[in-house]
Amino acid sequence: MSPSKILFYFCLSFIAGIFLQSVFKIPQMFICGILFFGAALIFIRLLRFAHNDEIIIAGFCLLFLSLGILRMQISEFNIANDKLSKFNGAEKIVLTGIISSEPDVRDTFQKLKIKVGDSVVLATTNRYPEYNYLDTIKITGNLETPPEDDEFSYKNYLMKDGIYSVMLYPKVSAIGESASGEELNKITPNIVQNLYSGILFLKQKIRDSIQYNFFPPESSILEGIILGDSGSISQDLKDKLSIAGVRHIIAVSGTHVVILSSIIMSLFLAIGFRRGNAFYFSIASILFYVILTGLHPSGVRAGIMGGLYLLAQKLGRQSFGIRVIVLACAVMLIFNPLLLFYDVGFQLSFLAVIGLIYLEPILTKILNFVAKNKIKNLIKIISATLSAQIFTLPILIYSFGKVSLISPITNLLILPIVYWMMIFGFLSSFLGILSTTLGWIISIPCYFLLQYFLWIIDFFSKSWAIKTFENVHWIWLVILYLIIIFCTKFLHRKFMQKF
Repeated sequence: MSPSKILFYFCLSFIAGIFLQSVFKIPQMFICGILFFGAALIFIRLLRFAHNDEIIIAGFCLLFLSLGILRMQISEFNIANDKLSKFNGAEKIVLTGIISSEPDVRDTFQKLKIKVGDSVVLATTNRYPEYNYLDTIKITGNLETPPEDDEFSYKNYLMKDGIYSVMLYPKVSAIGESASGEELNKITPNIVQNLYSGILFLKQKIRDSIQYNFFPPESSILEGIILGDSGSISQDLKDKLSIAGVRHIIAVSGTHVVILSSIIMSLFLAIGFRRGNAFYFSIASILFYVILTGLHPSGVRAGIMGGLYLLAQKLGRQSFGIRVIVLACAVMLIFNPLLLFYDVGFQLSFLAVIGLIYLEPILTKILNFVAKNKIKNLIKIISATLSAQIFTLPILIYSFGKVSLISPITNLLILPIVYWMMIFGFLSSFLGILSTTLGWIISIPCYFLLQYFLWIIDFFSKSWAIKTFENVHWIWLVILYLIIIFCTKFLHRKFMQKF
């Protein structure tokens, strides 16, 4: 058995441990039993009572399973003993902290992540006055546990980001105090602070340039696509995007970046780049995009997924590609095991990549055969879109209870122009910082692309285009993925060798 395959099994065991603890809450005695049994298998092989190497691998798999369980238990212990959350539901409290990330600004309010000691509170304040990253503020109000209901758990959504307390419209009694270097270093090292501050400065300049050259809703769409900011998009337009099944386009999601990675790679190849050079240019494009969106955790994860998909394509080996994906998943879960169960974006990212690794080559070969290899680049985009959507569909149904019936059609009509929207959007916004006239000239083709985008959304966002599912049981999630896996294997056996 190769070392990469052994590592693959170890990573799977670690991930399985986190999953089991998330679902069943494993007792300590049971963990001790797993550790003892795993160690016994290892010693049996080392003492040569058995000559099968699979025994020692199985023993280490049990050890990694235990490590996954323990890692999740440590995270649960930290949540239960968070100092700030102990004041949830109590009387008013005064807190002084540092704004630890870019403020999430909406039309009438803004959300601030405030670092208070080792804890983080999410405060919702009025739209004005404006606040900035690393500002020190003093707030007075009531801490509350994030709400949850049958449809959505805001508590779990924030918990994965280390936020266990919220404060609605607190009184801000002091702002602008300078924080000490030691306090700042508790958030991020100085180098990271300077880099992040520079990114936010550039991001604001780009946002100003977009708003100068475009009016809503075009400006809000472009901000979402280029900067990952969806706060300025109206709720009506968000609903239309959801019905049409293209809301992922205006968010930094794994599915978005993975599909975009495939499109960028295809376009570089179509221009005439060699595959090796196209790979590096595509990786550079993804890296730049993730940095520009502010290095948010979701954006970083999405960028990693896009990069890993391109790496799997470059290596040309499905088995090695999936091993790299699982390794990346395990590494991310070491730092934050809550992602596995509570972050739908994390789940969608990996499923989209798996779909592109296993299903996309099959669909590409079938469609190329049908089309007589005449529209290869368009077929690449179509197969990438369908593959990612098929593998993420069950999770979307289970998590949100809604699915767009026309999503494949709208994505096929829109995704080919997203790349050009980003290109002209980047050029017009960057050049607009230097010259408003030049930025306006370059914005003209982007304006017509945005008009086409909005026309497609308006045309397809009808009430009949979305299907609602209520109380979807997890067993249907398992059944749907078993069907997808079976169909993928069937298509692979039947068509890969034929074509």
